[in-house]
Amino acid sequence: MNLLKIGFASVVFLALQLTACTATGESEELPHTYLPDEISNVSGNSKDSTGTSEITGEDSTKSLRDYVDMVDISASLFTRGSMEYKVSAYSISKTEVTQGLYREIMGSIAKEDSLGDNYPVFNVSWYDAVLFCNALSKKAGLDTAYIYEPDAKSEILKNLSVKYDADAVRLPTEMEWEIAARAGTSTTYYWDTDVASKYAYYAQHTGPVAVAGYEPNAGGLYDMAGNVAEWVGDWFGAYPTESRDNYTGPAEGTYKCVRGGGWSDKAPALASSEREKKVPEYRSQTLGFRIVYSVGF
Repeated sequence: MNLLKIGFASVVFLALQLTACTATGESEELPHTYLPDEISNVSGNSKDSTGTSEITGEDSTKSLRDYVDMVDISASLFTRGSMEYKVSAYSISKTEVTQGLYREIMGSIAKEDSLGDNYPVFNVSWYDAVLFCNALSKKAGLDTAYIYEPDAKSEILKNLSVKYDADAVRLPTEMEWEIAARAGTSTTYYWDTDVASKYAYYAQHTGPVAVAGYEPNAGGLYDMAGNVAEWVGDWFGAYPTESRDNYTGPAEGTYKCVRGGGWSDKAPALASSEREKKVPEYRSQTLGFRIVYSVGF
């Protein structure tokens, strides 16, 4: 994908301060849940359909946008301290992945987790999210981004790699997520000094609520803070100290990044720059995900 050139009059994000993670995930007990039945069948190989997505302007048996509402994000220059990082254009889901969409693509949701089609899916590991991305890509007639070795006896997807140049659905990178969340803002919260409870569902004790029930950010995205926190694609690590194009995080690690804060978190966790880290097998009622689509860096 060609990077769009933007000037200083365009969207340029100001320096962000790296914040300390609020949880390590190292000693947390994983709550009981299920694994998708398709774990041994969704293998991240080439597309199963000859159609391609409506986003590319070409024909498809059923396009990605028939399944999920997407918001287009222009190519951006993301500034952190003295470093500038170029990020190519992409599309991101308007809401967190819902239980209705997850059930349609993956076949089922654990009965104890089922709240309604418009609620965000939760109790999903990072690996579950990866399986969903590949399965949705296939349903939409796209390529698949994740390649791995399935193991029916384990929830861990072995030797996993990501094809960022694939015409496919995947999890957002940290930088893609933050650009989408900020929607042109440089303030601590994307609503600046407005009342946080107009935009985010947080500091609660009763679980998630239906998506899109609060005000969207300036880019038309809902629940980029609160409701459920969101897996992103990157391994957790220090930000690079030199400029990069389309940075995708460290090559390896122990923890995956989580962004956005969940329904049980206090206000500081909702800041656009806030980061958490969890082992990729971790599941919680406060954690879900959203997806991005791109045709490659």
